[in-house]
Amino acid sequence: MATRYYSFVVALHLTLMNILFGMVVGAAAPASRGPIEANDKDLIQVALNLEFLETEFFLNGALGRGLDSIEPEMAAGGPPPTGASKANLDHTTYRIIEEFGYQEIGHLRAIVTTVGGFARPQIDLSCHNFANIFDQAVGYKLTPPFDPYSNTVNYLLASYVIPYVGLVGYVGTIPNLVNCTSRSLVAGLLGVESGQDAVIRTLLYERADQIVVPYKMTVAEFTDRISALRNRLGMRGNKDEGLRVPRRLGAENRTDSNILSANANSLSYSRTPPEILRIVYGTGSENKPGGFFPNGGNGAVAKRFLAAL
Repeated sequence: MATRYYSFVVALHLTLMNILFGMVVGAAAPASRGPIEANDKDLIQVALNLEFLETEFFLNGALGRGLDSIEPEMAAGGPPPTGASKANLDHTTYRIIEEFGYQEIGHLRAIVTTVGGFARPQIDLSCHNFANIFDQAVGYKLTPPFDPYSNTVNYLLASYVIPYVGLVGYVGTIPNLVNCTSRSLVAGLLGVESGQDAVIRTLLYERADQIVVPYKMTVAEFTDRISALRNRLGMRGNKDEGLRVPRRLGAENRTDSNILSANANSLSYSRTPPEILRIVYGTGSENKPGGFFPNGGNGAVAKRFLAAL
């Protein structure tokens, strides 16, 4: 499937956002030509949007209920997500996703108590939104529309869409943070987020050749398409790869397996805040909300981009 320009990097390990203290973040989309000054708090709060997204997706997928039923004060009065549903999961996957959901509550608490928080943004976890994402990924309208909650395989593919975006953000953050407390926080977040993504990719790799009924595409093919979509939306080259790659792109050019997505030296890719927002909005623009965040993200950085509309 691919040349280096077309390949896909959805890897599991790492980060959730380029967070920098007193550092200038270069804009990546045409609408963001001017630099943005953002301190540790502002940039870590970009990641807080994704932590809310993951919290609600995992809790609802496992339990059929979200943050408001467990730690309602963490939502800070923000609106509940729309379209979230309990997924039809096998027992092992259910236990894994349940644990992930509880872990995400801890991540919210860690960020809020360290740098401060904000109200939960409006989040769209509807089947309609996921169907649109998967239609974009494959390049045509799937029939029937993709339903992330219908079975274990679909839910794992939907999970593949979300955590890695945050991970690659965290990767680019740590070297640029000045405050030791901020570095410690992001390192701790990165460790668990990387583990979550690795588990998701491993579960999918076990099913790599399985046909995703009724679409006549394999699990591995879907991951390739999703990764390619994120590369297009991010607009900064290849930072996403599916579960299988040409051997020349595998670890030390010796394998076509890609359970952990990484570069030529097996180091994680990184993304900037504009790239992250372009992907989770599904619009290819940090200035145009949509996708998982129909009203855009919260926090100083996301709001500044929205104000540039």
